[in-house]
Amino acid sequence: MTEIIKQKIIKLLKHADYRPLKTPQLAKALDVAKADYPAFKAALEHLRQQQHLIVGTSDAISLPPLSGKFTGTFRKNPKGFGFVIPHDPKDADLFIPPSSTADAMTGDTVVAKVIKKGIRMGQMRYAGKIVEIVQRANSRFVGTLKREKKQWFVIPDGKAFSEPVLVSDVTAKQAQNNDKVVIEIIDFPSDTSSAFGVIIEVLGKSGRYESEINSVIHQFHLPHIFETECLEQAHRAAADFKAEPLENREDITDKTIMTIDPAEAKDFDDAISLEKNQGGNWVLGIHIADVSTFVTPQSHLDLEARKRGNSTYLPQKTIPMLPEVLSNGVCSLQPGQIRLAKSAYITYDKDAKILNRRFANSIIKSTQRLTYTQADRILKGHTKNFDPDVITLLKNAETLARTIEERRRKNGMIHLDLPETELVFDKAGQVIDAEPADDSYPHTIIEMFMVEANEAVASLLDRLDIPFIRRIHPEPNSLSLKKLSLLVRSLGAGLPKKPTRSDLQQLLETIKDTDASLAINLVVLRSFEKAVYSPLNIGHYALASTHYCHFTSPIRRYADLIVHRILNCYIQNRLNSAKETEILSSDELNTIAKHITFTDQQAEDAERELKTVLLLQMLEKQIGSELDCIVTGVTSFGVFAQCKKFGIEGLIQTQDLGEDKWYFNNKAQCITGENSGLTITLGKSIKARIISINIPARQMNLAPSEPLVSKKRKPPKTKIKNSKKSRQKRKKR
Repeated sequence: MTEIIKQKIIKLLKHADYRPLKTPQLAKALDVAKADYPAFKAALEHLRQQQHLIVGTSDAISLPPLSGKFTGTFRKNPKGFGFVIPHDPKDADLFIPPSSTADAMTGDTVVAKVIKKGIRMGQMRYAGKIVEIVQRANSRFVGTLKREKKQWFVIPDGKAFSEPVLVSDVTAKQAQNNDKVVIEIIDFPSDTSSAFGVIIEVLGKSGRYESEINSVIHQFHLPHIFETECLEQAHRAAADFKAEPLENREDITDKTIMTIDPAEAKDFDDAISLEKNQGGNWVLGIHIADVSTFVTPQSHLDLEARKRGNSTYLPQKTIPMLPEVLSNGVCSLQPGQIRLAKSAYITYDKDAKILNRRFANSIIKSTQRLTYTQADRILKGHTKNFDPDVITLLKNAETLARTIEERRRKNGMIHLDLPETELVFDKAGQVIDAEPADDSYPHTIIEMFMVEANEAVASLLDRLDIPFIRRIHPEPNSLSLKKLSLLVRSLGAGLPKKPTRSDLQQLLETIKDTDASLAINLVVLRSFEKAVYSPLNIGHYALASTHYCHFTSPIRRYADLIVHRILNCYIQNRLNSAKETEILSSDELNTIAKHITFTDQQAEDAERELKTVLLLQMLEKQIGSELDCIVTGVTSFGVFAQCKKFGIEGLIQTQDLGEDKWYFNNKAQCITGENSGLTITLGKSIKARIISINIPARQMNLAPSEPLVSKKRKPPKTKIKNSKKSRQKRKKR
């Protein structure tokens, strides 16, 4: 508990809007319960002794003042400025202006010099400059080869490194103009010279689907080739599997069991069953592929899966965590095939309240594989050619899922409505359109059941007091919620100064299906912290869950595989002996959790990057066309507008908004014309046309289809009498 409170204290003290508070005020800001106050006081004292905070005048608590130089990791913003995140957790992040970055790139280890800037909101704010780049995070980049006169250079992809890189000896790799290439930078740019590098691999012509896929794989350093040892181990494991009833496993091959997945899916790692017991209560079975039987700890397969952390799902391509002979083969719960599973059985009453939970190793045979589209059609009455038992199972599942969803919403579960798009490809592999992703109710059925299973396993392991990797979502602190409240109210929606889960639920329901929906959902999302993997027990805020982990996707997530191994020890009644040999320590789990949190975010970023590139390639052929957009971001240099259809963002620069002098209000997140009085806020609908696209920089520039301000209006002049009496009045004012 003390460690959790310490993290919350430091996080609040680092918040941009934090003002020094006394101990009782700080406890109130963190919503410390009366029973936890002694632990809070102990955490404060420990942090003070470690010099991670100071108690200043009037007993106000703050971070130690920054001074001199310190080492940290640089994170660059696309706008040019950046922040140095110190290696010492007691230090605050240091703002670095665009002119002081010393050509550092995101991820570089740097030494920064602190420069005092002044007081804001009662707290000293700092800026600094980078004085030394200790270690480059990366020296390999992907980009497009170009030739200008006799000079060859590469324009890097993405925003991590934006300067052209000079290259020579292009013929050594038989590279040609407009090829997508991987380069190794030999000399990084300085004040007097450009970056220089060498081509180490040619990926193909820029713009082709395979070239762009390979570009993203290299750009995000995604492991995509399995070593021979891994493949051999996977083939042996698959070949040794015998499709017959096994000892110490519950044989449920005669039960009606189904999977529901996307149409293109091949790795089916979860299946469901549902029946009533003798007491008339529902017994939900969630059956998860037993990957732990095939992937043993510290084996080649295990170490490779840990390194990858997860499968990466790119448009039309999957980079699996495990070789396909396992992920799409003996571990996949294919219909009609004998498969090994870990089963969680949850018994519910008529209100979906949990009466009992039970876990078992099982052997199953899926009755039918449904796509989400098929499941939706069945629920709408299109049942021809489907197994009657499967139809009954699906309809009962919908009834139970709706009751579970209602119960979870009453308990505070927050659902954000952030529409997704699916790319439409032609036969040549080019994106020709995009359409809304399927969000039919079968998605929610599976989501609710998987959340219930994850929660059930986490509750069990917590009860057993065993360290494991959880999926945590920290509660937003009081300053984040206050900032959210102010912003939402500036957009015309109601939200108390200290919103509760219920307030957020009501807000999201009120603005559903309105123009403001996307913007406000994004604002709420940005006020939350990201969900991460960690052995710390702080619950999952958005799910309103006290105990939560990932258990339901061991084919594609390493966190689930670790949880399966612990659960297996419990099922086999050998926890005590396993604690010394099989169950990892909190320190080991913490190291793994940090790594797989990184790979999880890396996979998400790679998917978003490739979707953006493919959409920009399509839209590059449509310069001048009109898009229906929603304003999703406001800055001093313009507004960001997201296309409703394609889900891609573009920038409308300030000078393109209309003939006026525009002022940016950071607090209210709006921009206002001085003369016209026109205010542009988040959520505003706007029709915009594409004026330019820069694919390497991942940028689309837009302009309003019609100027928002047609003519500059001058403010009315006020006559001032130049009398002696008037001059005296003005002087007094």
